[in-house]
Amino acid sequence: MTDSIIQYDNMVQLALLSVVRDVLKSAAEVGLPGNHHFYLTFNTSYPNVIIPDYLRKRYPDEMTIVVQNQFSNLVVDDSHFEVSLSFNSKLEHLQIPFLALEGFFDPSVDFGLHFHATEVNNDNSEELPSIVEEVDVPLESKNAGEDGNVVTLDAFRKK
Repeated sequence: MTDSIIQYDNMVQLALLSVVRDVLKSAAEVGLPGNHHFYLTFNTSYPNVIIPDYLRKRYPDEMTIVVQNQFSNLVVDDSHFEVSLSFNSKLEHLQIPFLALEGFFDPSVDFGLHFHATEVNNDNSEELPSIVEEVDVPLESKNAGEDGNVVTLDAFRKK
């Protein structure tokens, strides 16, 4: 018998991140169907986030990007995605680990997810573990209630 408990909240967060990963993989392979487009909010100070210095200075904590009409070089693997977007008429390449994501929203179908800020687990692996593997990624919630179990979609809802 083990003294540890099943970390359901971690498992759910990782499963939801894998939804985003799968959606982005599909977009990289076949493009965006219909009116689908994505708002992705991420922690700019998270380890291995690669963005231009001027964007990091402008957005020291978090940044939201839009993957819609004018994106290119979308590459997705198990741990991160890369995309080229235009900022002030200049094409910039971004690399974002999935564990740095804080929010995902597809306004075409009013679908959104909010993620707890995550820490890299002790083996320094940033790859999203399979849901059937043991999950040992501690989760911290920035604006969570007392129990820390918050899924907030209000920031993404149409007003």
